[in-house]
Amino acid sequence: MTKQCELTGVKISHGNNVSHAHNKTKRTFIPNLQRKHIYSDILNQMVRLKISTKAIKSIECAGGFDKYIVSIPNNRLSSKALKLKKSIKKKIIKSSKDEQQISKKK
Repeated sequence: MTKQCELTGVKISHGNNVSHAHNKTKRTFIPNLQRKHIYSDILNQMVRLKISTKAIKSIECAGGFDKYIVSIPNNRLSSKALKLKKSIKKKIIKSSKDEQQISKKK
């Protein structure tokens, strides 16, 4: 598996270790990735994703997984996350249509 966040797209970057004498040696910067089970309120299920700690903080700041994944652009998301976003959007649209029909009946 790739060492890449499924939500933010953060992956391994390359750079140099620089010593006090300014000797440069190649190194890699590995993102802090965690396998997390995240609860989706709209889908009413647990979702397992490989995400960075920054993404975990962003999810909490946005007010939940569903709000966060809907607000993020598609080019950052992995294929698994894109499928989740699509299913969440479908549920949101379906629930809003149901609410409109109920309000029309009243």
